[in-house]
Amino acid sequence: MASNTKTHLIHDRNARGRTQTGWLDSYHTFSFGNFYDPNRIAFRSLRVINDDRIVPGAGFPTHGHKDMEILTYVIEGAIEHKDSLGNGSVIRPGEAQIMSAGTGILHSEFNPSETEPTHLLQIWIIPNQEKLQPRYDQKAFPIEERKGKLKLIAAKDGRDGAVKIFQDVDLYTSVLEVGDVVNYHLLPNRYGWLQIAKGVAKLNGEELREGDGVQMNGEEQLEISTDVGAEILLFDLG
Repeated sequence: MASNTKTHLIHDRNARGRTQTGWLDSYHTFSFGNFYDPNRIAFRSLRVINDDRIVPGAGFPTHGHKDMEILTYVIEGAIEHKDSLGNGSVIRPGEAQIMSAGTGILHSEFNPSETEPTHLLQIWIIPNQEKLQPRYDQKAFPIEERKGKLKLIAAKDGRDGAVKIFQDVDLYTSVLEVGDVVNYHLLPNRYGWLQIAKGVAKLNGEELREGDGVQMNGEEQLEISTDVGAEILLFDLG
């Protein structure tokens, strides 16, 4: 049974920052770019969740990052990645891509389709150490592993086939269909963040919609369900 003890805080989708250009429509869960909210700087090591929609054939030109773990999670469409390490790849739904910026890396990201838009989440996590060697990794997780269950896609120890991340974070994803329920026990001295990537979900009976985030502080029994279908990301943070 889900706990009635409420130790979480909902970050409403409508309170996010927004950047709109001719090719990009981006919502910012945390302070980013021209959006600044002193109550939304970061949560634990979670620094950025940008909900990006990119028109066909457009994208982010080459730019640099340092000392950040950058995860790309594609919801619809695809994104083509190129970087100064010589990596070039296309990331599609069901894949987790991680880039450790470390001492410095340059990369570009473009929607390779001439007809289909791209919808993705770009996630920045502050690493547990500075001046790491830049690196890149990408893994695919079949829909069967994510449908109706929580699938670990990123972890500090890279266990169970997850991409490795240099921080005390476990990141799970799940694609939920009507009637699906997943449960998770957030342990004492841990913190959680639930992001609704798509659709409508319920957390312990409370309705959440695409773009909503939920901050969790301390031990809590989580029951996540849906009446219409949803895609979620769940962070277990140290």
